[in-house]
Amino acid sequence: MTQQNSEQVTELQYSDSKLDLLGMDREAMEAFFKEAGEKPFRAGQVMKWIHQFGVSDFDEMTNLSKSLREKLKKIALIRTPKIVAEQHSNDGTIKWLLEVDHHNSIETVFIPEKNRGTLCISSQVGCALDCSFCSTGKQGFNRNLENWEIVAQMWVANKALGCLPKEERRITNVVFMGMGEPLLNVTHVFPAARILMDDFAYGLSKRRVTISTAGVVPAIDRIKQELDVSLAISLHAPNNELRDILVPINKKYPLEVLMPSLYRFVEGGHSKKHVTVEYVMIDKLNDRVEHAQQLVDLLGDLPCKVNLIPFNPFPNTDYQRSSNNAIHRFREVLEEGGLNVTVRKTRGDDIDAACGQLAGKVSDRTKRTVHRVELNLNKTAN
Repeated sequence: MTQQNSEQVTELQYSDSKLDLLGMDREAMEAFFKEAGEKPFRAGQVMKWIHQFGVSDFDEMTNLSKSLREKLKKIALIRTPKIVAEQHSNDGTIKWLLEVDHHNSIETVFIPEKNRGTLCISSQVGCALDCSFCSTGKQGFNRNLENWEIVAQMWVANKALGCLPKEERRITNVVFMGMGEPLLNVTHVFPAARILMDDFAYGLSKRRVTISTAGVVPAIDRIKQELDVSLAISLHAPNNELRDILVPINKKYPLEVLMPSLYRFVEGGHSKKHVTVEYVMIDKLNDRVEHAQQLVDLLGDLPCKVNLIPFNPFPNTDYQRSSNNAIHRFREVLEEGGLNVTVRKTRGDDIDAACGQLAGKVSDRTKRTVHRVELNLNKTAN
């Protein structure tokens, strides 16, 4: 039994509080039922009710005995967040604002396409990394999301999409690209990802669950060891000088440290892996031909796909989106260098649901906004 599972069982034994089943992966669920004096196979039954049928009331779990249902009501619960707001984009994108506690809300986005439906989920309330091109980071940081709060985004989206025609509501892919840096919250992100891929829950293919990171190198190595999912790296610059500005965590894990970790991720294994390289296109900052050539040299023979992302503006930013000509020219250089390149189509920008625009409601523990105002005042005074 893992340390986390042991802690959950200890809580059952020594605390009056109920255990939340929504965020338990199969191992934790089986440990829970064993400690409760029940057969481990009950874990699969309950997981199906929760995740596949969207049931949060134990009384509706009709293949469980009445005595077991009564027991579960005494020792367990299934928490789900409140939908504060739901917005629909002209392109079909849907964004939900979900209240996770009395002071904080997160945003989750569903992006429908012809042959797939992608759910972009959050892993933290706010973000501590303060990337200069991202609205989320400007809101500051409050806390990590717990297992149940991460999985609940999938649960809520499935329920909310239930009123749509079947072909328009299927979630086929999940990307950890919402609010927060997932690899600064592996304690909760990893179990949540396992639930997403569990056949008793949502049954997503490991190729259809993607964790995006700004470059937390030790946790990239942990993915390789502990979790078989796809990886996306928020690169956004081809050299350390520029990346220090755009992605400040680069000062801790510079490119000469980050790039070897990506090679370690793709090597070995039974299936051929690749990394998705995300590169936001910002006018006259990182979109020049020389930057494209540097990117070709940096990526070398790394098995990867480069995803060029037109910058999505947000309030009080000085950045501008690269022109279509600049993006086209940048793409040509990459393709001439032998790289596989796509340009991401902007979706949901009319409801601030596009990449880099998610903000939610964050009770900022970093006081980042206050510090930024003080800095601006000092600049003005000087």
